[in-house]
Order: sequence, then C-alpha cells, then structure tokens
Amino acid sequence: MLASGLATDGLELSLRQDDQDGRLAVTLYHVVLDGRRLGPYDRRTIVGMRVRKTLGSRHLLEASDGTTLTIAELLHGTLPATPPPAPPESLPSGDRRNSYSVIQAMHSAELLDVQGRGYAVPPFKGEVEVRIQTRVLRIAGRFRDTLAWKEDRVKIPLREVVHAGLQGSVVELGVRPPSGAGLQRLRLDLGTPQAARELVEGLPHAVPGPGSEPLAGPGAAAIRRGRRARWAALATGALTALAVAAWLSLRHA
Repeated sequence: MLASGLATDGLELSLRQDDQDGRLAVTLYHVVLDGRRLGPYDRRTIVGMRVRKTLGSRHLLEASDGTTLTIAELLHGTLPATPPPAPPESLPSGDRRNSYSVIQAMHSAELLDVQGRGYAVPPFKGEVEVRIQTRVLRIAGRFRDTLAWKEDRVKIPLREVVHAGLQGSVVELGVRPPSGAGLQRLRLDLGTPQAARELVEGLPHAVPGPGSEPLAGPGAAAIRRGRRARWAALATGALTALAVAAWLSLRHA
C-alpha cells in the first residue's frame, strides 16, 4: 500500500510538472524596461537572449496570462510566489552602446529572402533577432559556413529603410544601398501579423511598399500625439473666444 501511494504521488507530481512546463513553453512574454513593453517573445527566444547576455536574470517579464516573473524564474521553470526584485536599468554589458537606451524594439523573425545588391546580409538560417535601435536596424543570427555554424549581424541605417510592405506576418523592406542605385529587398517573417505591424510602425523613415496591407491603426505614440494636438487646438480656440469676448466687451463699455 505504501509503495502504491508513493507511486501515485510521484505520478501526480510528474503530471503537474509536465503541465507547468507546457504552460511555460506556450506562453508569450513581454520584456519590461523603463515602463516600456518589448515583444512578445516565446520562451525559446527569451532563453536565447539570456544566453547571449542581451538580457539579465533579474529583468522582468509579463506573461500573456498576466503573470509577472523574472527571467531567472522562467529559466528555472518556476512561477513566482512573491513580487520579483526590480531589474537593473541597463543591460549587463561592458559596451554601453549595446545598452537598452538605444533599443527601441526587439523582434524574433526568420529571414526569407534577400534580393539586390547593397548591404552584406549573411545567409541566416532559422531564427534571427531584429532590433530597431536609435539610428540603425540590426539583424543578427546564425548561418552555415562549410562545416560550422557562425554568428553574425548586419546594421542598416534607419534612414535607408525607405519602404516597408506588410503581408500578414511577412514584412518586405526596401533598403537604399550605399551606392544609391536601386533598392535592396529583405523579406522577414515575424510569426504573427501583430509583430509584423509593430516592426513596420517602428521604422520612422519607411513608407508602405506597393501592395502592402494597411496598418490596423495608429500606434500608441501616434494616438497620444493626436490627443495632445486635439487638446491644444481646443485650448487655443477657447482662448481666442475669450479674447474676442473681452475685446467686444471693452468696445461696448
């Protein structure tokens, strides 16, 4: 009886662990930094960024189910029981240029195709990391070189990304090459239409390419700017009306 009870307890524990591992695997996470939410990313992408030291163990994540946890808790496969400590303000890196202060957004993608001459884009295979930084679009990943895998990256000035076409989860970028002749085209699969739209909305100099889907709507920053403009217009109108009323009152006094 004792052996049977122990076996049953062990089976229940294993099933609970498998269920938790499954929930951690399928959940999507946003990285929280200085009040901004970057992502979403799956667990595999978070692990990759931690291995490359892009993120630290104490950085905060917001899961799609509303749970908040640190990267350390995610890697250890445990859900948080208490609020985690605050993460450091910048990435643990010796190069300050790679800090989060220059990163506007990060996305996981797959490089589908590169057409035309221009920037030397390695033949990346599998998942690549796409970063929108202050002045450049950075694409990093792995590629096969003879018998070994190598890691590399390419940086494209944001001002040279002049077109951005949207088709579902696929983004086609039109890049003006250093020679200025023609366009170099890069096609990226972001995995979801939402992630593709977020990438396109984050490119400040790009206009929609031919055949591009319209964006679902303005981003949060554009909405805030629109609200501020409307309030400013209302305030200006009210002040003008008060000034006219005061002037008429003085004339008839």
